Amino acid sequence: MYKAPDIPANPPAIENLEISVSTPKSPLNLINKKIKNDQLDEIEHLIKVINLSKKINSKAGALSHGQKQWLEIAMLLGQKPDLMLVDEPVAGLTDEETDLTADLLKSLSGDNTVVVIDHDMEFIRRLDSNVSVLNQGTVLCEGTMDKIQNDKKVIDVYLGRPEE
Repeated sequence: MYKAPDIPANPPAIENLEISVSTPKSPLNLINKKIKNDQLDEIEHLIKVINLSKKINSKAGALSHGQKQWLEIAMLLGQKPDLMLVDEPVAGLTDEETDLTADLLKSLSGDNTVVVIDHDMEFIRRLDSNVSVLNQGTVLCEGTMDKIQNDKKVIDVYLGRPEE
């Protein structure tokens, strides 16, 4: 099922990032917009990470679908999560946006723990990471994409075998 990025559409992209980095998360703090210097530095860093400096003052709703996805990822990063679960981040994206999203997620590794769930195997291959294949709630196979694509159990469950 396709899910659109979950960001407020009317505020500019920069305000979405301001909300994500603000602490404590209180209505009064958001209304007063008391952004500290370290939070401004974090916002600048996030803008660079997602490469949206030219669109940062545009309303979030006016961004392309891929740019909205990247903004949503930046908003998650701004909250300093211990673990990011990213579900089908390339659904509905162009090939170019898919490639850029793979590059973005790869750039987060090392500093962040990111779990990506997706059915686009070429996108998963671009992430160049270990893959876990689940079937009915259990791990069917784990390893590189080459190992996964050649695993007999994965082939039987997901790809089927040609009738002989």
